[in-house]
Amino acid sequence: RERLGITENLVRLSAGIETVDDVLADLDQALA
Repeated sequence: RERLGITENLVRLSAGIETVDDVLADLDQALA
């Protein structure tokens, strides 16, 4: 994992076909 740059503080973000506003609202809710 370290060789690939995968560290404990890595955040994986996956988004499908959504509007930018929906993605930002989801992130805001998740990080609140």
